[in-house]
Amino acid sequence: MSKNQIKTNSYSFFNCIEKNFDKATRFLSIEKGLLEQIKACNSVYRMHFPVKIGKKIKVIEAYRVQHSHHKLPCKGGIRYSIKVNQDEVMTLAALMTYKCAIVDVPFGGAKGGIKIDPQTISTENIEKITRRYTSELIKKNFIGPGIDVPAPDYGTGEREMSWIFDTFLSLRSGDVDALACVTGKPVSQGGVRGRKEATGLGVFYGIRELCHVKEEMCSVGLDIGLVGKKIIIQGLGNVGYHAASFFHESGAIIIALAEREGAIYNEKGLNVSKVFLHLKDNGSILNFPEAKNIENTEKALELECDILIPAALENVIHKNNANRIKAKIIGEAANGPITPEADEILYKKGVIIVPDIYLNAGGVTVSYFEWIKNLSHVRYGRMEKKFRENMNTELLQVIETICKKNFSIKEKKMVLRGPREIDLVRSGLEDTMINGFHKIRDIKKSLKIENMRTAAFVLAINKIIDSYEKLGIFP
Repeated sequence: MSKNQIKTNSYSFFNCIEKNFDKATRFLSIEKGLLEQIKACNSVYRMHFPVKIGKKIKVIEAYRVQHSHHKLPCKGGIRYSIKVNQDEVMTLAALMTYKCAIVDVPFGGAKGGIKIDPQTISTENIEKITRRYTSELIKKNFIGPGIDVPAPDYGTGEREMSWIFDTFLSLRSGDVDALACVTGKPVSQGGVRGRKEATGLGVFYGIRELCHVKEEMCSVGLDIGLVGKKIIIQGLGNVGYHAASFFHESGAIIIALAEREGAIYNEKGLNVSKVFLHLKDNGSILNFPEAKNIENTEKALELECDILIPAALENVIHKNNANRIKAKIIGEAANGPITPEADEILYKKGVIIVPDIYLNAGGVTVSYFEWIKNLSHVRYGRMEKKFRENMNTELLQVIETICKKNFSIKEKKMVLRGPREIDLVRSGLEDTMINGFHKIRDIKKSLKIENMRTAAFVLAINKIIDSYEKLGIFP
């Protein structure tokens, strides 16, 4: 497929990724043909299938793109949106490849999309569409525990993933690893605890680690740590809400929250839980009693703050508003929220940008944990929880004897408790995000790269090349 065929305009989302990729290749001594292979989408499956909705037959447009097969299975979410198109799905699949490489998750990148508005379709008909889409993927061998493993994305969740699993199992009965055909499932159907908040928590861990590095904080004139940092978050969906909650709990001050209909602002800080309850009750964050309304949501991005977290749409920071951004740190919780032109403007201003291909990799990291759980057929913590509790009991008895002190029941419970599944999942995610941050930073320093985004792409490309060499595909 040529570039001209995927361009929807002179400046597409896919072109943004290619530009960032090409910047990184200047720091690599790799044969051009290999780089072209990494950059290209391996398989694009575009489908049209009929579904009876009411008394009419509706033809549904859908996609599944496998960007890279350097590792299998491929991995990536499925989004339901009326804006779904081939360029978008290809771009998101490419991003998945680089994300997985950066955080050492052994998947190739993939993505799926169905061009529907789930808000205007009944649950019954969404189920029909989901099951038919799954059957189409099965026909072409585009889904399976060792082939391609979907997950939730914009407009989808546990419900849709359970339908996908059930459809796969009905058509592949007897497959003992069928649970691993999809991640993001309900816990009762093989899902893993901690998956819902994983992307938002990963954003928190990544920004927290940056704020612990004295050299980075000095470069933007900030103190070390998150406590007291003023933060603006755009998007109060799954990612934005959980990121906001973790930042709030850590002592940061959420001064503004922005949604499609507008934004709310309080210089002294917003209570995220109260705002979310207000949103559920009223269908909008506007008119929150403890905040001031901002009618133009884009204006909220331009407010004075320490950290800006775009967690909604792509291209929200562009060449026309980049000069007005006052944040000292931008964490890309969304995919592609900053255009390449805006990137250049912000870097010249000295803004630290923590790139999407690293920062929002928490979701795929925990999806990997779920996939491993499904393949092993053992719940996390089941084989070690009681052992750890027994070891902690013996240790506590020794401490009490040495110190000649009896701990309270509450203190004993805290010490004696073995690790739960969610503890192990969060610990693994935290370790992954911390290691990923320092790998990017080490490459940035060693190659004297000016920004984290280019360094992240260099890291990803090197990891992919290494995988190809181990497979013996390239000399």
